[in-house]
Formats: sequence, structure tokens, C-alpha cells
Amino acid sequence: MEVAFSLEPAPSLVPAREAPLLVLVGLTGVGKSTLVEALGLPRLPDRRELVDRFVLPRYGAEPPIPREERFRLTRRFREEFPGGVAEVLARGYVPPKPLLLFDGLRGEGEVAYALEHLPRARFVLLHAREATRLKRLLSRQDAFDRVRLAPEEEARLKALAQGVLTEEELAEALSLAPLEEVLAKLKIVAEEKKNYDPEGPLRLLEGHPRALVLDTEALSPEEEVLAVRRFLQEGLR
Repeated sequence: MEVAFSLEPAPSLVPAREAPLLVLVGLTGVGKSTLVEALGLPRLPDRRELVDRFVLPRYGAEPPIPREERFRLTRRFREEFPGGVAEVLARGYVPPKPLLLFDGLRGEGEVAYALEHLPRARFVLLHAREATRLKRLLSRQDAFDRVRLAPEEEARLKALAQGVLTEEELAEALSLAPLEEVLAKLKIVAEEKKNYDPEGPLRLLEGHPRALVLDTEALSPEEEVLAVRRFLQEGLR
């Protein structure tokens, strides 16, 4: 169930910085949506919606727009507000609930800001290899994942794959979908890696008392839910 979120105070809302939050951290395809559904917690509008409502209008854009344009505008937003989406979240107001779920943050800057400005928040970092994330993108068929793919980009994207996928991993991806689709999804994975270093949040959260790190390749969704519930119970002791 999604609950209200506002940047304006209201009698029925409390500051997000004072609320108990469970914040998911991870890039596209790590399994955040699956975990959100499995946990069944009341949830705030997700990252995509906050960007649609509070970031894109700042630059005269409105959804739907291709993912690479979103990357460009959210990067511009982080240049003005280094905490990125975490700043939007921390400045907001939310219903007074025992626990609210937010999906999600990306990058070291956002996580660092949230750790400092959301003192009651706890964090679950989900991670998976780029090859796994690409395969998940190819299987989910989400219209949100669309990008512009010009023919001349194919050579550049194949070069990008050298820093993201092994030749074997790229060959496996090409066996799952047409070349154009693989290249489009690879562009998302490569752009995300460029915009949000996945090692940054791991450096901040691994071993942190308010954080749990999950390898979504090694764990089933059921195992992830059990781990999160244990993590939350430990925080109540």
C-alpha cells in the first residue's frame, strides 16, 4: 500500500527525518521491486515517482522520457543538490507509521546524505553483477526501460560492454533477446554504472549498524525477506 508524501507540512504528516524508514539501495535489476512486494510494508512513493514529481519539472521535463535523459537530468540535479533523491526524501513529510518502506537510493552521495539526515532510517543494500542485472532487464519488459538507440551507437555500446560484461556474458545476453534490445538494456546498465558507482554505497553500508547487505544472486526472495525481518527485529532490541 502506497502512502502519502509531501514537501509541505500537514497536520496528518510528520517530517521524514523523524520517521522510521526502511530504505532500499541498489541499481536497476538488483531485485528491489521483488523485495518490496514480498515484504508487504506500507511504502512511500518510489524513486521513479519522486523524480517525476520533484526533479524533472525543475528542468521543464515531464515523463515519459528515455532513461538516458533521466540520467542526464538527475545528474544535473545532483550537481545542484549533492544528496540527490535523498535530499527530496529528507525534506518531505510522511504519515506517522511504525515503519515505512522507500525504494530506493543510488550512489554514494545519496546514501551518505541519508545516513546523516535520516537518523531513524535503516538501509538494505541489494547488489548483483552487471550481467545478472542485464538478464533481469531483458526479462522484465518494462516500458520504463526504453532508450533511444541509433545505429551508430552499436559500436560504442559494444565497446562499453568490455568494461561491464565479459565476452561470454555478452554472448549469453545476445542469446536471450534480439541485438537491438540487448544493446538498449546494456546502455541502461552501462549508464547506471557510470552515474552511480555501485561500490560507493557498499563502502558506506557494509558493516554499518543500520544496514544490511544482500547478494541477490546468492539468495532467493524468501531468504531475502527472512534476512530483512531478522535485521528489523534486531533493531528493536
